[in-house]
Amino acid sequence: MKRSTFLILSITGVYNAILHTAAWSVNNFLMTGPKAYLTYSSSVAAGAHSGMEECKFQFGWERWNCPESALQLSTHNRLRSATRETSFVHAISSAGVMYTLTRNCSLGDFENCGCDDSRNGRAGGRGWVWGGCSDNVEFGEKVSKLFVDALETGHDTRALINLHNNEVGRLAVKNTMKRACKCHGVSGSCSIQTCWLQLAEFREIGNYLKIKYDQAHKLEMDKRRVRAGNSADSRGATAETFHHVHATELVFLEDSPDYCTRNASLGHHGTEGRECLQTGKNLSQWEKRSCRRLCTECGLRVEERRTEVVASCNCKFHWCCTVRCEQCRTLVAKHFCTRRDTAAPNHIRQRNRGHKR
Repeated sequence: MKRSTFLILSITGVYNAILHTAAWSVNNFLMTGPKAYLTYSSSVAAGAHSGMEECKFQFGWERWNCPESALQLSTHNRLRSATRETSFVHAISSAGVMYTLTRNCSLGDFENCGCDDSRNGRAGGRGWVWGGCSDNVEFGEKVSKLFVDALETGHDTRALINLHNNEVGRLAVKNTMKRACKCHGVSGSCSIQTCWLQLAEFREIGNYLKIKYDQAHKLEMDKRRVRAGNSADSRGATAETFHHVHATELVFLEDSPDYCTRNASLGHHGTEGRECLQTGKNLSQWEKRSCRRLCTECGLRVEERRTEVVASCNCKFHWCCTVRCEQCRTLVAKHFCTRRDTAAPNHIRQRNRGHKR
């Protein structure tokens, strides 16, 4: 057996072993690609982590708040849900990996990658030309596909939905890029500008994908044909459905479960014990309604708890050169969802099922 063939089989064996491990973590990303790409493993891990942190931020005050169990990015070992929330997890994780790889490439962290100068020197528009150091999103896209998309080995409907939503995340990175320019000319006249493309802040990508989540499209498919698995009939049904789906549109297959209640088997913790917001500066309308959304509409009551917080205060500068502060204790009111004395009426439970988060 040739050495190269043995290497491929060895990597495949490791890969399959990972896919059949019940526990899931970011580390599963690190062995999904060819060995040559393991040099990017730390960037892939950081990107997946940043994606999940952004997910937690975007859903911080919703019934489903992106728990750790949400990072289940393949359809192996019973992890086969295809809900609206799953679509967001795939998109934001894929975007996070591509974003970090692209940024690290432009910073010169990889020997075989640097700025994208493919358009430099061309006229971009009236009064400006392409130049400078554009972020190399093509590189980030290529490598992220090798890691993230490799997790999907099937060809059934759910696997194809996951791959589609992975691509939505990568397109979000591209579609939110900004043009940055530098002026040139006599005495700062800015008679011509040199411009390049750079990544947006990752928060902007998260905001973009959250809108896509709210507008996500449920696929209506012939269940009898879908049950056929990887058969030609199933693939035909899937191809017909995806023909009408836009490339930037998140899609899902199943309605969301009731996130009000705890479901250990699905990894849902429910909203009992969750903190919500009632007062505070600069709260959005969505945040102000969090107690109603998390507590009242889930058949729980809002309980106020006063907590002592210790923080630095009355800080003074002393020459030279220290700052001395006092330790001040204040009571802060926080609000939490707690169980009512009696069970909530059935009509309240029924009202909270479905898309509401």
